[in-house]
Amino acid sequence: MKYLFILIIAIVLTSCGNDKKDAATGNYGANKVPTTPLEQSVATGKEIYGELCVTCHMPNGKGVPGAFPPLNPSDWLTDRRKESIHAVKYGLKGEIVVNGQTYNNVMLPLGLDDQEVADVMNYTIQTWNKGDIVTAEEVKAVVK
Repeated sequence: MKYLFILIIAIVLTSCGNDKKDAATGNYGANKVPTTPLEQSVATGKEIYGELCVTCHMPNGKGVPGAFPPLNPSDWLTDRRKESIHAVKYGLKGEIVVNGQTYNNVMLPLGLDDQEVADVMNYTIQTWNKGDIVTAEEVKAVVK
């Protein structure tokens, strides 16, 4: 009986206060479902980035100095929006200057549709830079 009482007390004490623990560790928003079109686009873009872009631009978006330009942050991504969309949509070959550093490499076309291009652009812009939402319509208007 004594052991049963101790077991019940232990269960009660360990089951109390989980809300405070989650708030203290910052996990309260970890499972938040994206609700706005921008949040949904960023979430999808994060998945695309993790599958296709991370190899060259790295998980933190810092790229590889001298080989692959950073996206975190990137003046080329934000100041040359149309060219950035074109690069993601059609690939890129030749010299570009990002954050004052010259890069001269090849980025092959990724085979993404217009919405996927917008999504990965939104992920990189909203996560590591500042800028307005990229729409599929904007991407569609960028031609080869």
